[in-house]
Amino acid sequence: MNSGDPRQENGPYGGNGGNGGYVPNGAYGTQIPAAPARTASHRGAWIGAGATLVAAVIGVVGTYLVNANNDKNATPPAAAAQGPDSSKAPESKAPESEATAPTSAPATPTATTSEPTTPPTTPPTTPPTTAPAKPAGTVQWQGALAITFTDSKDLDSAPPVESEINAENDFSVYPFGDLKLQPEGDTKALVWKDASKVPAYADCAGVVDTLGTSAEMTLKTGLVVCARTNDGRLARLTAKELNGQSSDAAGVFDVVVWSR
Repeated sequence: MNSGDPRQENGPYGGNGGNGGYVPNGAYGTQIPAAPARTASHRGAWIGAGATLVAAVIGVVGTYLVNANNDKNATPPAAAAQGPDSSKAPESKAPESEATAPTSAPATPTATTSEPTTPPTTPPTTPPTTAPAKPAGTVQWQGALAITFTDSKDLDSAPPVESEINAENDFSVYPFGDLKLQPEGDTKALVWKDASKVPAYADCAGVVDTLGTSAEMTLKTGLVVCARTNDGRLARLTAKELNGQSSDAAGVFDVVVWSR
């Protein structure tokens, strides 16, 4: 085949023919379509990719708008913290045990100081009734009194008795030949020598503190003695009877004891 062969110029797969590769009457008598252009295939691919990208962007934007709308409709944090509106009735009622349960421990009660409590007034206790002290010179005790060798007497008790404490006894009687009257302890005594009168309280008070002693005195019937007892009382003793000479010695006296 030479270069002038028309089939080289206008072959069935294209060439430099004037009809762009279309040969009405090809060598085989068949119409052959032209090959698709390469640029058209790339354009379709780019269009498909662009459409996919746009769809994805629309989906993202739509999702964002939906989420933003939901956030706007959500309850603000401050409103959620404040709780439901108290003006609206609750939709459901909590059980009674939960509704009445205290939400916090009760406050410790504190003592009120507005008005101090006044303690009840207790009536004063009445002290036991005692005999008022007698003024000096008042007779505390008067009567007949026996004083023996074995039975001393405490003139400060009323009536006078023997004290278990020897120092509290005021007089005793001893048989030393004649009967003797012996002052005991701190007792002071003297013999009243004025037979014309019986000494009263003032008479004995005027002499016993200056002339009285604790010396024993010889007893005889009618003897009068002024004395100051261990507790400071004035006394007067007048001998009425004298008996015995030994352990049975005894004297009976008319005694007056004045209060101090």
